[in-house]
Amino acid sequence: MNKTIDIRLSPEVADDSDAMVAGISGKMGLPAEEIRNFHFRIERRSIDARGRRVVVQLRIRVSDQPLPLPSELKSNLRPVFDAPEVIIVGAGPAGYFAALELIELGLRPVIFERGQDVRSRRKALRDIQQFGIVNPHSNYCFGEGGAGTYSDGKLYTRSHKRGNIDKVLRWLVQHGAHPDILVDAHPHIGSNKLPRIVSRLRETIEAFGGMVHFDAHVTDLAIESGQLRGIHWGDDRFHPGNALILASGHSAGAFPSFR
Repeated sequence: MNKTIDIRLSPEVADDSDAMVAGISGKMGLPAEEIRNFHFRIERRSIDARGRRVVVQLRIRVSDQPLPLPSELKSNLRPVFDAPEVIIVGAGPAGYFAALELIELGLRPVIFERGQDVRSRRKALRDIQQFGIVNPHSNYCFGEGGAGTYSDGKLYTRSHKRGNIDKVLRWLVQHGAHPDILVDAHPHIGSNKLPRIVSRLRETIEAFGGMVHFDAHVTDLAIESGQLRGIHWGDDRFHPGNALILASGHSAGAFPSFR
């Protein structure tokens, strides 16, 4: 037996196992003593505050067999130190998750980020707050982790057909986010926890052969006969490559080649 049921509990007992057992018992028409012999796991949790009485809605999977635990995503990765390179512009969420996917596909991501690493960004933010000094390349908008890392930004999607949302959340949990984000209808990590999670994602990328360059402002693309040949970055530096992912964020501006 393996089935999914929905129950509604008051917020006061939404985390109480006895209340869950009672709710499952009522839905399935089985004695509570029998339900306790089953295995069950919360798969979805949301709050319904539309009426005068607030309730927590739980979607629970119930089985008479042990429910398998999610696999460790790192087990799908293999070293890519000598693999073909793909250039990624931007070390925000899009850039880092693209890098993890590339490693899983056997390709080596090389990331160029105009701002500083997530820890060094703190000084840049302090300079803004205390002295009004803005580093144009490393600030609230730019730097490792992207705009939401220090500004309590929101990263969410309503799409359930383009990409594996559950996989993204599992990556975050396996790098330090609370497991509740796997079941909450509106998952939230918190800006106090994000910097460490972001740095752990980078550590995983680098451990398997990816490269991350900070203070590396990409200024132009080198295109010849309609083919990418590499990127120009910094004052006058060049990195060759024929594959590129632009993950530069909505405030990064256009490259001269696109103007």
